[in-house]
Amino acid sequence: MSEVKIEDVKRLKALTGVGLTDAKKALEDADGDFDAALKEMRKKGLTKAEKRGEREARAGVIGTYNHDGRIGVLIEVNCETDFVARNEIFQNLVKDLAMHIAASAPEFVSTDDVPADEREHVSKEFTEKAKGEGKPADMLEKIVQGQLDKHFGEKCLLNQPFIKNPDQTVGDYVKEHNAKLGENIVVRRFARMALGEVA
Repeated sequence: MSEVKIEDVKRLKALTGVGLTDAKKALEDADGDFDAALKEMRKKGLTKAEKRGEREARAGVIGTYNHDGRIGVLIEVNCETDFVARNEIFQNLVKDLAMHIAASAPEFVSTDDVPADEREHVSKEFTEKAKGEGKPADMLEKIVQGQLDKHFGEKCLLNQPFIKNPDQTVGDYVKEHNAKLGENIVVRRFARMALGEVA
């Protein structure tokens, strides 16, 4: 039987949310094969993401941020329980997200929120531009898709580099808090106003 590595046990624990003993046992049962152990736990529905995805996020808070009386942000962030909503770690996450929105001015929460007609309009523009630049026809779709991902990624909160740590996206920062707090956390919506800006 293969020896079970402690780093594999820790990694399995982090991915599934089970205790160290359960993670170790799963790896022993899989003869030290990490992927096989994870697959087995998935079958049993033991992975964190699967568990969380089934749980609805209906609690949470509406957070605010005001920058010098010139930029104001309102944001709704949901979690599963009032207990977590009152937790300092969750409260700080909401503050950080509101501050990020003030600084980076995203237009949407995620790429799923981009209206289809806007996506289509921008896609047509990029396609015409690529054709005009003489890009090869068989590569057009890939080129345009890459440009669309970049264009809308910059406008979507969860895709933007997080202002306090540009090495990670806002989405990764939220996921980090999913793991820390053990609950499904959802950024529901936000509104940003800047003084003198015309809507």
